[in-house]
Order: sequence, then C-alpha cells, then structure tokens
Amino acid sequence: MLPRPRIRPDGVRQLFRQYATPRRTIIAAPRPGSGPLMERRADRELPSISTGGFRWLRSLPIFAAIMGGSTFAIFNYQKQSSSVVSSTMYALRTNDEAREILGDEIYFNSKMPIIWGEINQLHGRIDIGFWVKGTKNKGWMTFKSERKTRMGF
Repeated sequence: MLPRPRIRPDGVRQLFRQYATPRRTIIAAPRPGSGPLMERRADRELPSISTGGFRWLRSLPIFAAIMGGSTFAIFNYQKQSSSVVSSTMYALRTNDEAREILGDEIYFNSKMPIIWGEINQLHGRIDIGFWVKGTKNKGWMTFKSERKTRMGF
C-alpha cells in the first residue's frame, strides 16, 4: 500500500482561498457634490438618514390654503350652475321693476360670481344672495324660500 500524502493546514487554507470570492472592503456612501454614482455595489455603506422629520410642516399651511380655496370654488360653481340660480336670474331678467332699476342685459356682476348662502333642496331651504348688474346699475339680489312641510306647500 502506498502512503497517502498528508494535507497540512496551510494547504487547506490555500484550497479554500482558490474558490472563495475575493474580499472587498466597505466603501463609504457618496457625499453630496461628489458626482454621479457610476456603479452600485452591495457592500457599500448605507447613506445616513436625515432627521428633519418636521420638514413637511412648513408646507402644511400652503396645502390647507389650496384645499380650502379649491373646496370653496367647487361649491360656489355648484351653486352657480344650479337650477335655482338660473331660475332666479331668468325671473330677474323678465321682471319689469328689476329692468327699470338695473337696465337691460341683467347678468352676474363679475365673471366668477360668489353665491352666498345655502341651497338645500332636500330640506326645502334656499337662502342665497349675489351681485348682479345691468346696463344702468348694479345691485344685490337675494332669494329666500322655505318649504314648511315635507310634501310641499
């Protein structure tokens, strides 16, 4: 029988080094202004997390103002295009007394009129007011209606 060669510990380490992946050192995360990141490596350092948690708080008043203005504009447009406002404008245009005071071509005072008040047709409460103008004058038009009972008059 032939004698077997003995493997020394140095030989075993060398054997594993052959098949092991090369060891890489950890690379620091890119700093601001250091240029573009040309390659991504899995073993690089993670960037630090900023602790400015209340940064969004500065934009909260702007967001609230935009949302409030948008909501007001949407509800005002809904009132302006309702049948109640269209009917009152028609009644105002065909009324002889109103035409005598305001003149002809009675319409809203501005291109984007603000309709103040409440239009609640479900409960029978309508109380609105808005500015109108004619060829002679301008004035405040109000209309108030209240249905006393559920089924009508």
